[in-house]
Amino acid sequence: MGLQIGDIVSRREVTFADLKGKVVAIDAFNALYQFLISIRQPDGTPLMDSSGTVTSHLSGLFYRTIALLSEGIHLIYVFDGEYHVLKGKTHEIRQDAKDAAQEKFRTALEEEDIEAMAKYSRGFTKLDDAMITESKELLHAMGVAVVQAPGEGEMQCAELVKSGQAYAVASQDYDALVVGGPRLIQNLTLARKRKTASGFMYIAPEMIEYQKVLNELGIDGDQLISLAVLVGTDFNPGGVKGIGPKKALALVKQKRYPVDIFKEVEGRVDFDWTKVFEIFKKPNVSKEKVKFPSFDEAKIKEILVDRHEFSLERVENQIAKLKEVKKQKAQRTLF
Repeated sequence: MGLQIGDIVSRREVTFADLKGKVVAIDAFNALYQFLISIRQPDGTPLMDSSGTVTSHLSGLFYRTIALLSEGIHLIYVFDGEYHVLKGKTHEIRQDAKDAAQEKFRTALEEEDIEAMAKYSRGFTKLDDAMITESKELLHAMGVAVVQAPGEGEMQCAELVKSGQAYAVASQDYDALVVGGPRLIQNLTLARKRKTASGFMYIAPEMIEYQKVLNELGIDGDQLISLAVLVGTDFNPGGVKGIGPKKALALVKQKRYPVDIFKEVEGRVDFDWTKVFEIFKKPNVSKEKVKFPSFDEAKIKEILVDRHEFSLERVENQIAKLKEVKKQKAQRTLF
């Protein structure tokens, strides 16, 4: 699901060196789902402690965050707030897909098909309230800023960039771009190598710039929102039947104004386009200033080692890296 406009927006590869010293706002739910899906046993089973509590998200959050901090990138994790009522249909579609994947996993389990089990187990991944609460707790202990959005996390990320509190948004989705987020980085929280049939492929972070996209497509902000609504968003999944990104781009350039654009497809629209347009035009975001918490080594160990049986040695090794990051930051501030 989500907004599919990747084929028509330009991007450029960026290095971690390019982002050194920059503040990046990360769509937390987006990142946590990636960790839950990718950090698993060979049979698809997520990492768990002895009580059966899933820990894949904590593992990804801890190790990946420290890796990014070690590159000199400052992070703010932004969590989703209340879902908009128009997102209900998207949740239904996603739940149906999860149910189907779970049924296929059961069949694979009965047949002892390890490869199929690994494939389908990723399809019914769930992020629950306990995972979210503990993720925030771990980030706070690591001294990483956490922002609770009133609505969509991605849109709040974009607001942080617009207000100058962050340099870019990190997300695999495009909503932050559509609401006018100046810079969007994809592949930042993914592992740098991905296994393929032919071996390993390097996954580089990529930058998408809002103004550059508008200039290259020859449209303005309202036209970009209209294009997104035509193609389909989480608030109107499927968009207008028969219209993909290229057709949508041609239409918004031809008709220019939202009212005229949607009048052209009037008989093919089964949703209130004005309400969806308004979500992106006037996103539900907070204007509060971001606060960075204090580093708490004891709390990190309590969460990871005492509660969830992470290796004390490995956790302490990572904490040493985190301390070095904090030390270097303090020296730069003093200088």
